[in-house]
Amino acid sequence: MSHIRSRFSKPAEDKVIEYTTSLPFDWRLYPEDIRGSIAHARMLGSRGIISAGEAVELEEGLLAVKKELDEGRFVFKPELEDIHMAIESRLFELKGDIAGKLHTARSRNDQVALDIRLYVKHKLGELVEGLTGLQKALVSQAGRNQDVTMPGCTHLQHAQPVLLAHHLLAYFEMLQRDKGRAEDCLARTDCMPLGSGALAGTGFDIDREQVARELGFSQISRNSMDAVSDRDFVVEFESCASIIMMHLSRLAEEIVLWSTSEYGFITLDDAYSTGSSIMPQKRNPDVAELGRGKTGRVYGHLVAMLTTLKSLPLSYNRDLQEDKEGLFDTADTVLASLEVFAGMIDTMQVNRDAMLEAAGRGYTLATDVADYLVKKGLSFREAHRITGRLVSYAAGAGKGLEELSLDEYRTFSEAFDKDVQNITVESAVKARNLPGGTAPQQVARALEKARATIEG
Repeated sequence: MSHIRSRFSKPAEDKVIEYTTSLPFDWRLYPEDIRGSIAHARMLGSRGIISAGEAVELEEGLLAVKKELDEGRFVFKPELEDIHMAIESRLFELKGDIAGKLHTARSRNDQVALDIRLYVKHKLGELVEGLTGLQKALVSQAGRNQDVTMPGCTHLQHAQPVLLAHHLLAYFEMLQRDKGRAEDCLARTDCMPLGSGALAGTGFDIDREQVARELGFSQISRNSMDAVSDRDFVVEFESCASIIMMHLSRLAEEIVLWSTSEYGFITLDDAYSTGSSIMPQKRNPDVAELGRGKTGRVYGHLVAMLTTLKSLPLSYNRDLQEDKEGLFDTADTVLASLEVFAGMIDTMQVNRDAMLEAAGRGYTLATDVADYLVKKGLSFREAHRITGRLVSYAAGAGKGLEELSLDEYRTFSEAFDKDVQNITVESAVKARNLPGGTAPQQVARALEKARATIEG
């Protein structure tokens, strides 16, 4: 727009225009920009800053521009800096000089701050929906395989038997915390900055509360300088997204392991597997691997945003233009990942026999043997020492604990009796019958609570 350069005696160099423009990416903010402009025009009209007729004319023009953008008919002009100027330019073409009244009592600084907050608020809602979708898939898979036992691990070593449903519900809990973080982020994003002007507010008698109500904000910003320069909510959104992707990456790693020939715990559905260009037998878990890989990209956007903000003096600086590309890619990446992971989890097939057989390997019943001795009157430390020696003996003999005779048990402690041979994978799982434990009764209750959470 020519008036943007009214201070200067010559036009900007083409390479400067290309370097400074944000239009190639911030065009995505057009729904938010037009929505905010309509609310602003209505407020100007209601306050008598412009006439009621002019407010109606501006709204009609803005809706016409939105229709062109929605339908892909809008012509973007490269010489315009951003989506805000592109929309205003088209409004001039449609409505003439009246378009110039839209920017009364407003700056692009508070305009873009508004647009980004509206965008983040919308994406936080989508984020919660995506998290709930993946939770539903986890609950569905856990419900279908509620009696499947598998090895629980620490350090990737077999530790104790657990129910697969218990394992899957651990991810449900992670995602529930993610939802809490998203909702918490929304509380700070839900603050309307329009009316802050360039940095000092405006001399016009505007009604900020009216605009906030129309746009669905619960509060207005309290400091104009902070309002135009604040991008904490972007950092917070990208932090929430990074933690979500970390959780997905942990799940992805397990899916990759479980689907290998060495584990054989699951088979991914054909629709969520890929093949090899040379090896016809391959079933590659590319969805999980890409989710794991995309996590680094989302982390990068968070670090980039923090770095952009770290030395900015008050108030607005053009550096803040760098907030958008990383934000858009973060939102796209995490939402797509949640959707595709939900499908992958819901459709995978569980090999219950392989899981059960593995649950007994690696001396996973050792803790139960130690607990058995404690119940016979030994201290836990003494029971731990005896059981460690017992496991060492069994490993040297190439036997599992369940293969040892009572005489072999009693070599290590007279406290052992024939009932020690009642310790099984099934009994070990059932023994953890306390809230948060892996016993079938507790997992059944946890599943019901999880279902109630996602339905309520």
